[in-house]
Amino acid sequence: MKNILIKFLIIFCSLSIISACNKDNKELNITKRNSSDTLKPRLVVMTDIAPGNVEPDDMESAVRLMSYADMFEIEAICTTIGWNCDPYPEEWAQYLDTVVDAYSKDVKNLMKRSNQTDFQSIEQENGMQKIGYWPSAEYIKSRCVFGSKKAGIDIIGEGNDSPGSELLIKLANENDPRPIWIASWGGSNTLAQAIWRVKQTATPEELKKIVNKFCIYTITDQDMQYSMRMNRAYSSHQWLRKDFFEDLLFIWDESAWLNQCENGKKNWELHASKIQTQGNLGKIYPNFLWGVEGDTPSFLHVMPNGLGNPEIPAEVTWGGYHVFAISPDSITSAYTNWHEPIKSISNAYEQKFYPDEFNDFASRMAWANDGKGNKNPIININGISSISGLTIKCNSLSECKLDASKTYDEDGDKLTFNWWIQPEAGTADATKFTLENYNTDKLIIKCSDNSQIGKILHIICEVHDNGPFNLVAYRRVVVEY
Repeated sequence: MKNILIKFLIIFCSLSIISACNKDNKELNITKRNSSDTLKPRLVVMTDIAPGNVEPDDMESAVRLMSYADMFEIEAICTTIGWNCDPYPEEWAQYLDTVVDAYSKDVKNLMKRSNQTDFQSIEQENGMQKIGYWPSAEYIKSRCVFGSKKAGIDIIGEGNDSPGSELLIKLANENDPRPIWIASWGGSNTLAQAIWRVKQTATPEELKKIVNKFCIYTITDQDMQYSMRMNRAYSSHQWLRKDFFEDLLFIWDESAWLNQCENGKKNWELHASKIQTQGNLGKIYPNFLWGVEGDTPSFLHVMPNGLGNPEIPAEVTWGGYHVFAISPDSITSAYTNWHEPIKSISNAYEQKFYPDEFNDFASRMAWANDGKGNKNPIININGISSISGLTIKCNSLSECKLDASKTYDEDGDKLTFNWWIQPEAGTADATKFTLENYNTDKLIIKCSDNSQIGKILHIICEVHDNGPFNLVAYRRVVVEY
Protein backbone atom coordinates (compact mmCIF):
# COMPACT_ATOMS: atom_id res chain seq x y z
CA MET A 1 0.00 0.00 0.00
CA LYS A 2 2.84 2.37 0.90
CA ASN A 3 4.49 1.89 -2.51
CA ILE A 4 1.21 2.53 -4.33
CA LEU A 5 0.70 5.79 -2.46
CA ILE A 6 4.28 6.86 -3.14
CA LYS A 7 3.96 6.17 -6.86
CA PHE A 8 0.68 8.13 -6.95
CA LEU A 9 2.36 11.10 -5.33
CA ILE A 10 5.25 10.93 -7.80
CA ILE A 11 2.92 11.00 -10.78
CA PHE A 12 0.95 13.87 -9.26
CA CYS A 13 4.14 15.86 -8.70
CA SER A 14 5.31 15.41 -12.27
CA LEU A 15 2.10 16.93 -13.69
CA SER A 16 2.75 20.44 -12.42
CA ILE A 17 5.78 22.70 -12.57
CA ILE A 18 5.09 24.11 -9.14
CA SER A 19 3.54 21.05 -7.53
CA ALA A 20 3.07 20.94 -3.80
CA CYS A 21 5.20 17.81 -3.53
CA ASN A 22 8.23 19.51 -5.00
CA LYS A 23 7.68 22.64 -2.95
CA ASP A 24 7.57 20.67 0.28
CA ASN A 25 10.78 18.91 -0.70
CA LYS A 26 12.56 22.22 -1.22
CA GLU A 27 11.40 23.63 2.10
CA LEU A 28 12.75 20.59 3.95
CA ASN A 29 16.11 20.94 2.22
CA ILE A 30 16.72 24.63 2.80
CA THR A 31 18.97 23.85 5.76
CA LYS A 32 21.37 22.04 3.40
CA ARG A 33 22.65 25.37 2.13
CA ASN A 34 24.64 25.80 5.35
CA SER A 35 27.33 23.47 3.97
CA SER A 36 30.96 24.54 3.93
CA ASP A 37 32.11 27.16 1.45
CA THR A 38 35.66 25.94 1.49
CA LEU A 39 35.62 22.18 0.91
CA LYS A 40 35.28 20.88 -2.62
CA PRO A 41 32.38 18.63 -3.57
CA ARG A 42 33.41 14.97 -3.81
CA LEU A 43 33.26 13.63 -7.37
CA VAL A 44 33.56 10.18 -8.94
CA VAL A 45 33.47 9.90 -12.74
CA MET A 46 32.33 6.81 -14.66
CA THR A 47 33.73 7.22 -18.18
CA ASP A 48 33.67 5.08 -21.29
CA ILE A 49 36.52 7.18 -22.71
CA ALA A 50 37.50 5.91 -26.14
CA PRO A 51 39.44 6.68 -29.33
CA GLY A 52 38.43 9.82 -31.18
CA ASN A 53 36.84 7.86 -34.00
CA VAL A 54 34.57 6.04 -31.55
CA GLU A 55 33.44 8.53 -28.89
CA PRO A 56 35.54 11.70 -28.51
CA ASP A 57 33.14 13.52 -26.20
CA ASP A 58 34.39 11.70 -23.08
CA MET A 59 37.92 12.91 -23.78
CA GLU A 60 36.57 16.42 -24.35
CA SER A 61 34.74 16.32 -21.03
CA ALA A 62 37.85 14.95 -19.32
CA VAL A 63 39.86 17.93 -20.58
CA ARG A 64 37.26 20.32 -19.21
CA LEU A 65 37.20 18.48 -15.88
CA MET A 66 40.96 18.84 -15.53
CA SER A 67 40.64 22.58 -16.12
CA TYR A 68 38.34 22.64 -13.08
CA ALA A 69 40.39 20.34 -10.87
CA ASP A 70 40.54 23.13 -8.29
CA MET A 71 36.75 22.98 -7.90
CA PHE A 72 36.21 19.24 -7.38
CA GLU A 73 37.73 16.67 -5.08
CA ILE A 74 38.24 14.04 -7.75
CA GLU A 75 37.88 10.87 -5.69
CA ALA A 76 37.95 8.47 -8.64
CA ILE A 77 37.83 8.30 -12.41
CA CYS A 78 36.64 4.83 -13.38
CA THR A 79 36.95 3.60 -16.95
CA THR A 80 33.88 1.52 -17.63
CA ILE A 81 31.27 0.44 -20.16
CA GLY A 82 29.04 2.70 -22.24
CA TRP A 83 26.88 2.66 -25.34
CA ASN A 84 29.78 1.84 -27.64
CA CYS A 85 31.64 -0.76 -25.62
CA ASP A 86 30.51 -3.94 -23.91
CA PRO A 87 32.87 -5.18 -22.65
CA TYR A 88 35.07 -2.12 -22.14
CA PRO A 89 38.44 -2.58 -23.91
CA GLU A 90 41.22 -2.06 -21.37
CA GLU A 91 43.49 -0.42 -23.94
CA TRP A 92 41.05 2.51 -24.22
CA ALA A 93 42.07 3.65 -20.74
CA GLN A 94 45.24 5.06 -22.34
CA TYR A 95 43.15 8.04 -23.50
CA LEU A 96 42.48 8.94 -19.88
CA ASP A 97 46.21 8.67 -19.23
CA THR A 98 46.78 11.09 -22.11
CA VAL A 99 44.49 13.67 -20.47
CA VAL A 100 46.17 13.36 -17.08
CA ASP A 101 49.60 13.66 -18.69
CA ALA A 102 48.51 16.88 -20.41
CA TYR A 103 47.22 18.17 -17.07
CA SER A 104 50.62 17.43 -15.52
CA LYS A 105 52.18 19.84 -18.04
CA ASP A 106 49.57 22.59 -17.62
CA VAL A 107 48.91 22.47 -13.90
CA LYS A 108 51.79 24.81 -13.00
CA ASN A 109 50.10 27.50 -15.08
CA LEU A 110 46.65 26.67 -13.74
CA MET A 111 47.94 26.93 -10.17
CA LYS A 112 48.68 30.61 -10.74
CA ARG A 113 44.94 31.20 -10.89
CA SER A 114 44.80 30.32 -7.16
CA ASN A 115 48.22 31.77 -6.32
CA GLN A 116 49.27 28.21 -5.47
CA THR A 117 53.01 27.60 -5.49
CA ASP A 118 53.33 23.93 -4.55
CA PHE A 119 51.46 20.67 -4.01
CA GLN A 120 50.55 19.06 -0.73
CA SER A 121 51.87 15.60 0.03
CA ILE A 122 49.90 12.70 -1.43
CA GLU A 123 48.76 11.87 2.11
CA GLN A 124 47.35 15.37 2.48
CA GLU A 125 45.76 15.26 -0.97
CA ASN A 126 44.00 12.06 0.03
CA GLY A 127 42.34 14.06 2.80
CA MET A 128 39.77 16.82 2.35
CA GLN A 129 40.68 19.34 -0.35
CA LYS A 130 39.59 22.96 -0.32
CA ILE A 131 38.17 24.86 -3.27
CA GLY A 132 41.01 26.55 -5.11
CA TYR A 133 43.54 23.76 -4.57
CA TRP A 134 44.99 22.19 -7.73
CA PRO A 135 45.91 18.54 -7.03
CA SER A 136 49.07 16.98 -8.37
CA ALA A 137 48.98 14.79 -11.46
CA GLU A 138 50.29 11.98 -9.25
CA TYR A 139 47.17 12.26 -7.12
CA ILE A 140 44.88 12.21 -10.17
CA LYS A 141 46.71 9.17 -11.58
CA SER A 142 46.31 7.33 -8.29
CA ARG A 143 42.55 7.84 -8.59
CA CYS A 144 42.23 6.45 -12.14
CA VAL A 145 40.97 2.86 -11.89
CA PHE A 146 39.03 0.29 -13.86
CA GLY A 147 35.36 -0.09 -13.10
CA SER A 148 32.94 -2.70 -14.40
CA LYS A 149 33.85 -3.89 -17.89
CA LYS A 150 30.45 -5.37 -18.71
CA ALA A 151 26.97 -3.88 -18.77
CA GLY A 152 23.60 -4.77 -17.31
CA ILE A 153 21.96 -6.00 -14.14
CA ASP A 154 22.72 -9.66 -14.89
CA ILE A 155 26.46 -9.25 -14.30
CA ILE A 156 26.00 -7.67 -10.85
CA GLY A 157 27.11 -10.19 -8.25
CA GLU A 158 30.00 -12.54 -7.52
CA GLY A 159 32.97 -12.18 -9.82
CA ASN A 160 32.10 -8.62 -10.86
CA ASP A 161 34.03 -6.66 -8.23
CA SER A 162 36.53 -4.18 -9.66
CA PRO A 163 39.07 -1.67 -8.34
CA GLY A 164 36.37 0.93 -8.96
CA SER A 165 33.66 -0.76 -6.89
CA GLU A 166 36.13 -1.48 -4.10
CA LEU A 167 37.23 2.16 -4.06
CA LEU A 168 33.61 3.33 -3.87
CA ILE A 169 33.05 1.22 -0.76
CA LYS A 170 36.21 2.63 0.78
CA LEU A 171 35.11 6.21 0.02
CA ALA A 172 31.67 5.65 1.51
CA ASN A 173 33.19 4.35 4.73
CA GLU A 174 35.43 7.39 5.20
CA ASN A 175 34.62 9.79 8.02
CA ASP A 176 33.45 12.55 5.69
CA PRO A 177 29.96 14.08 5.81
CA ARG A 178 30.00 15.31 2.20
CA PRO A 179 27.97 13.36 -0.36
CA ILE A 180 29.85 11.45 -3.06
CA TRP A 181 28.62 12.53 -6.49
CA ILE A 182 28.74 9.89 -9.23
CA ALA A 183 29.00 11.56 -12.65
CA SER A 184 27.99 8.86 -15.12
CA TRP A 185 29.43 9.51 -18.56
CA GLY A 186 28.86 5.85 -19.28
CA GLY A 187 27.17 3.14 -17.21
CA SER A 188 27.02 3.18 -13.42
CA ASN A 189 27.02 -0.53 -12.71
CA THR A 190 30.31 -0.03 -10.85
CA LEU A 191 28.19 1.75 -8.23
CA ALA A 192 25.55 -1.00 -8.44
CA GLN A 193 28.23 -3.62 -7.81
CA ALA A 194 29.59 -1.70 -4.82
CA ILE A 195 26.12 -1.46 -3.28
CA TRP A 196 25.42 -5.14 -4.02
CA ARG A 197 28.68 -6.11 -2.33
CA VAL A 198 27.89 -4.08 0.80
CA LYS A 199 24.41 -5.59 0.90
CA GLN A 200 25.80 -9.11 1.23
CA THR A 201 27.09 -8.54 4.77
CA ALA A 202 25.61 -5.25 6.01
CA THR A 203 22.57 -4.79 8.21
CA PRO A 204 19.71 -2.79 6.65
CA GLU A 205 20.79 0.22 8.71
CA GLU A 206 24.41 -0.10 7.58
CA LEU A 207 23.37 -0.49 3.95
CA LYS A 208 21.11 2.56 4.16
CA LYS A 209 23.99 4.62 5.58
CA ILE A 210 26.27 3.62 2.69
CA VAL A 211 23.68 4.24 -0.03
CA ASN A 212 22.84 7.62 1.50
CA LYS A 213 26.41 8.75 0.90
CA PHE A 214 25.96 8.62 -2.88
CA CYS A 215 24.24 10.97 -5.31
CA ILE A 216 24.21 10.05 -8.98
CA TYR A 217 23.79 12.10 -12.17
CA THR A 218 23.48 9.94 -15.26
CA ILE A 219 23.89 11.15 -18.82
CA THR A 220 20.84 9.29 -20.14
CA ASP A 221 21.07 5.52 -19.42
CA GLN A 222 24.22 3.94 -20.87
CA ASP A 223 24.43 0.66 -18.95
CA MET A 224 23.81 -1.16 -22.23
CA GLN A 225 24.72 -1.04 -25.90
CA TYR A 226 23.22 1.79 -27.95
CA SER A 227 21.22 -0.56 -30.15
CA MET A 228 19.28 -1.83 -27.11
CA ARG A 229 18.96 1.49 -25.28
CA MET A 230 15.17 1.23 -24.92
CA ASN A 231 15.45 -2.05 -23.01
CA ARG A 232 15.56 -0.27 -19.64
CA ALA A 233 15.13 -3.47 -17.64
CA TYR A 234 18.53 -4.64 -18.89
CA SER A 235 20.25 -1.84 -17.00
CA SER A 236 21.48 -2.01 -13.42
CA HIS A 237 20.36 1.60 -13.09
CA GLN A 238 16.77 0.43 -12.92
CA TRP A 239 17.66 -1.79 -9.95
CA LEU A 240 19.29 1.17 -8.20
CA ARG A 241 16.18 3.31 -8.68
CA LYS A 242 13.78 0.54 -7.72
CA ASP A 243 15.44 -1.04 -4.70
CA PHE A 244 16.95 2.13 -3.23
CA PHE A 245 14.07 4.44 -3.96
CA GLU A 246 14.20 6.30 -0.65
CA ASP A 247 17.96 6.37 -0.06
CA LEU A 248 19.71 7.21 -3.35
CA LEU A 249 19.43 10.66 -4.94
CA PHE A 250 19.27 9.69 -8.62
CA ILE A 251 19.26 12.30 -11.42
CA TRP A 252 18.51 11.00 -14.92
CA ASP A 253 19.19 13.78 -17.43
CA GLU A 254 17.60 13.80 -20.86
CA SER A 255 17.93 17.49 -21.68
CA ALA A 256 21.22 19.10 -20.64
CA TRP A 257 23.45 16.56 -22.37
CA LEU A 258 21.56 16.92 -25.64
CA ASN A 259 21.86 20.70 -25.57
CA GLN A 260 25.53 20.47 -24.62
CA CYS A 261 26.17 18.33 -27.69
CA GLU A 262 24.21 20.53 -30.08
CA ASN A 263 25.44 23.87 -28.75
CA GLY A 264 29.00 22.59 -29.02
CA LYS A 265 28.47 21.63 -32.65
CA LYS A 266 26.91 25.01 -33.45
CA ASN A 267 29.80 26.79 -31.76
CA TRP A 268 32.60 24.50 -32.89
CA GLU A 269 34.65 27.36 -34.34
CA LEU A 270 34.91 28.79 -30.83
CA HIS A 271 36.13 25.44 -29.53
CA ALA A 272 38.71 25.26 -32.29
CA SER A 273 40.03 28.77 -31.58
CA LYS A 274 39.56 29.10 -27.80
CA ILE A 275 40.08 25.52 -26.58
CA GLN A 276 42.15 23.49 -29.03
CA THR A 277 44.86 26.17 -29.26
CA GLN A 278 45.34 26.55 -25.50
CA GLY A 279 47.91 24.60 -23.50
CA ASN A 280 48.71 20.92 -23.60
CA LEU A 281 45.13 20.09 -22.61
CA GLY A 282 43.84 22.03 -25.59
CA LYS A 283 46.19 20.21 -27.98
CA ILE A 284 44.58 16.86 -27.11
CA TYR A 285 40.97 18.15 -27.15
CA PRO A 286 39.57 16.04 -30.01
CA ASN A 287 37.28 17.12 -32.83
CA PHE A 288 33.66 16.20 -32.37
CA LEU A 289 31.99 13.21 -33.98
CA TRP A 290 28.39 13.02 -32.74
CA GLY A 291 28.27 15.99 -30.41
CA VAL A 292 30.50 18.04 -28.13
CA GLU A 293 31.01 17.25 -24.43
CA GLY A 294 27.73 15.46 -23.93
CA ASP A 295 28.95 14.21 -20.56
CA THR A 296 29.97 17.56 -19.12
CA PRO A 297 26.57 18.47 -17.53
CA SER A 298 27.07 15.64 -15.01
CA PHE A 299 29.73 17.64 -13.19
CA LEU A 300 28.47 21.10 -14.17
CA HIS A 301 25.49 20.24 -11.98
CA VAL A 302 27.81 19.86 -9.00
CA MET A 303 29.90 22.94 -9.84
CA PRO A 304 30.23 25.12 -6.71
CA ASN A 305 29.54 28.40 -8.52
CA GLY A 306 26.74 29.71 -6.29
CA LEU A 307 23.91 29.02 -8.73
CA GLY A 308 22.19 26.10 -7.01
CA ASN A 309 22.46 23.37 -4.42
CA PRO A 310 23.04 20.11 -6.35
CA GLU A 311 21.24 18.15 -3.63
CA ILE A 312 18.07 20.07 -4.54
CA PRO A 313 17.71 19.29 -8.28
CA ALA A 314 14.85 21.76 -8.76
CA GLU A 315 17.36 24.54 -8.04
CA VAL A 316 18.61 25.04 -11.57
CA THR A 317 22.36 24.64 -12.22
CA TRP A 318 24.55 24.59 -15.29
CA GLY A 319 23.56 20.90 -15.39
CA GLY A 320 19.89 21.72 -15.93
CA TYR A 321 16.61 21.57 -14.06
CA HIS A 322 15.09 18.33 -12.72
CA VAL A 323 11.99 17.30 -10.78
CA PHE A 324 11.11 14.00 -9.12
CA ALA A 325 8.88 11.99 -11.42
CA ILE A 326 8.38 8.71 -13.22
CA SER A 327 11.55 8.01 -15.19
CA PRO A 328 11.65 7.12 -18.90
CA ASP A 329 11.32 3.43 -18.07
CA SER A 330 7.73 4.15 -16.84
CA ILE A 331 8.38 1.94 -13.82
CA THR A 332 10.91 3.58 -11.51
CA SER A 333 11.28 7.18 -10.39
CA ALA A 334 14.11 9.68 -10.35
CA TYR A 335 14.88 13.37 -10.62
CA THR A 336 14.54 13.83 -14.34
CA ASN A 337 13.63 16.24 -17.15
CA TRP A 338 12.59 13.96 -19.99
CA HIS A 339 8.89 14.94 -19.88
CA GLU A 340 7.05 18.15 -20.69
CA PRO A 341 6.76 20.84 -19.50
CA ILE A 342 9.90 20.14 -17.45
CA LYS A 343 12.05 19.42 -20.51
CA SER A 344 11.22 22.80 -22.07
CA ILE A 345 11.96 24.60 -18.80
CA SER A 346 15.31 22.86 -18.46
CA ASN A 347 16.09 23.52 -22.12
CA ALA A 348 15.48 27.25 -21.72
CA TYR A 349 17.88 27.47 -18.77
CA GLU A 350 20.53 25.43 -20.56
CA GLN A 351 20.38 27.76 -23.56
CA LYS A 352 20.58 30.78 -21.26
CA PHE A 353 23.66 29.50 -19.41
CA TYR A 354 25.62 28.07 -22.35
CA PRO A 355 27.53 31.24 -23.38
CA ASP A 356 28.71 31.86 -19.80
CA GLU A 357 29.49 28.19 -19.29
CA PHE A 358 31.65 28.11 -22.42
CA ASN A 359 33.39 31.41 -21.62
CA ASP A 360 34.26 30.15 -18.16
CA PHE A 361 35.90 27.07 -19.68
CA ALA A 362 37.71 29.13 -22.32
CA SER A 363 39.05 31.46 -19.64
CA ARG A 364 40.53 28.54 -17.73
CA MET A 365 42.15 27.19 -20.87
CA ALA A 366 43.77 30.60 -21.34
CA TRP A 367 45.24 30.19 -17.85
CA ALA A 368 46.50 26.72 -18.86
CA ASN A 369 48.25 28.27 -21.83
CA ASP A 370 49.57 31.55 -20.39
CA GLY A 371 49.57 31.22 -16.62
CA LYS A 372 47.51 34.41 -16.42
CA GLY A 373 44.00 35.55 -17.21
CA ASN A 374 40.69 36.72 -15.80
CA LYS A 375 39.01 35.63 -12.56
CA ASN A 376 35.32 35.53 -11.65
CA PRO A 377 33.72 38.27 -9.55
CA ILE A 378 33.15 37.68 -5.82
CA ILE A 379 29.54 38.34 -4.80
CA ASN A 380 28.81 39.89 -1.41
CA ILE A 381 25.18 40.20 -0.38
CA ASN A 382 24.15 41.97 2.81
CA GLY A 383 27.76 41.93 3.96
CA ILE A 384 28.39 38.21 3.34
CA SER A 385 30.78 36.94 0.66
CA SER A 386 30.04 33.30 -0.14
CA ILE A 387 29.08 30.81 -2.81
CA SER A 388 26.54 29.17 -0.52
CA GLY A 389 22.93 30.24 -0.86
CA LEU A 390 21.73 32.93 1.51
CA THR A 391 18.42 32.50 3.34
CA ILE A 392 16.78 35.66 4.68
CA LYS A 393 13.52 36.35 6.46
CA CYS A 394 11.55 39.29 5.09
CA ASN A 395 8.95 40.66 7.49
CA SER A 396 7.31 42.98 5.00
CA LEU A 397 5.68 42.19 1.67
CA SER A 398 5.79 45.84 0.65
CA GLU A 399 9.57 46.07 0.42
CA CYS A 400 12.56 43.75 0.88
CA LYS A 401 16.09 44.94 0.12
CA LEU A 402 19.17 43.01 -0.98
CA ASP A 403 22.48 44.86 -1.04
CA ALA A 404 25.32 43.55 -3.22
CA SER A 405 27.27 46.81 -3.31
CA LYS A 406 30.30 45.16 -1.67
CA THR A 407 30.64 42.70 -4.56
CA TYR A 408 34.09 43.02 -6.08
CA ASP A 409 36.41 41.77 -8.81
CA GLU A 410 40.02 40.82 -8.02
CA ASP A 411 41.14 42.17 -11.39
CA GLY A 412 39.41 45.50 -10.87
CA ASP A 413 37.01 44.90 -13.75
CA LYS A 414 33.75 46.81 -14.07
CA LEU A 415 30.73 44.78 -12.91
CA THR A 416 27.18 44.52 -14.23
CA PHE A 417 24.29 43.10 -12.21
CA ASN A 418 21.19 41.14 -13.11
CA TRP A 419 18.78 39.87 -10.45
CA TRP A 420 16.15 37.34 -11.51
CA ILE A 421 13.62 34.93 -10.01
CA GLN A 422 13.70 31.19 -10.46
CA PRO A 423 9.93 30.63 -10.16
CA GLU A 424 10.07 26.81 -10.14
CA ALA A 425 12.27 26.58 -7.05
CA GLY A 426 10.09 28.31 -4.46
CA THR A 427 6.54 28.19 -3.16
CA ALA A 428 5.73 31.82 -4.00
CA ASP A 429 3.86 32.93 -7.11
CA ALA A 430 6.63 34.80 -8.92
CA THR A 431 4.11 36.82 -10.96
CA LYS A 432 3.04 38.61 -7.76
CA PHE A 433 6.50 40.10 -7.19
CA THR A 434 8.26 43.07 -8.73
CA LEU A 435 12.05 43.42 -8.83
CA GLU A 436 13.05 47.08 -8.77
CA ASN A 437 16.59 48.11 -9.73
CA TYR A 438 17.21 44.54 -10.91
CA ASN A 439 20.19 45.69 -12.99
CA THR A 440 21.97 47.48 -10.12
CA ASP A 441 23.84 46.33 -7.01
CA LYS A 442 20.85 47.09 -4.74
CA LEU A 443 17.65 45.14 -5.33
CA ILE A 444 14.20 46.02 -3.98
CA ILE A 445 11.58 43.24 -3.95
CA LYS A 446 7.97 44.33 -3.76
CA CYS A 447 4.68 42.46 -3.42
CA SER A 448 1.16 43.62 -2.57
CA ASP A 449 -0.56 40.25 -2.40
CA ASN A 450 -1.14 39.00 1.15
CA SER A 451 -1.57 35.46 -0.19
CA GLN A 452 2.22 35.32 -0.49
CA ILE A 453 2.75 35.55 3.27
CA GLY A 454 4.43 32.32 4.40
CA LYS A 455 5.77 31.65 0.91
CA ILE A 456 9.37 31.27 -0.32
CA LEU A 457 10.92 33.13 -3.26
CA HIS A 458 14.21 32.18 -4.95
CA ILE A 459 16.27 35.10 -6.28
CA ILE A 460 19.48 34.76 -8.30
CA CYS A 461 22.09 37.50 -8.25
CA GLU A 462 24.06 37.23 -11.50
CA VAL A 463 27.17 39.36 -11.92
CA HIS A 464 29.41 39.72 -14.99
CA ASP A 465 32.74 41.47 -15.30
CA ASN A 466 34.00 43.31 -18.37
CA GLY A 467 37.31 41.47 -18.48
CA PRO A 468 38.29 38.78 -21.01
CA PHE A 469 35.38 36.38 -21.61
CA ASN A 470 33.05 38.52 -19.40
CA LEU A 471 33.12 36.01 -16.56
CA VAL A 472 30.07 35.38 -14.42
CA ALA A 473 29.36 34.74 -10.74
CA TYR A 474 26.09 33.74 -9.06
CA ARG A 475 24.51 33.84 -5.63
CA ARG A 476 21.14 32.30 -4.73
CA VAL A 477 19.01 34.10 -2.15
CA VAL A 478 16.04 32.33 -0.59
CA VAL A 479 13.58 34.91 0.71
CA GLU A 480 11.10 33.67 3.32
CA TYR A 481 7.95 35.78 3.79
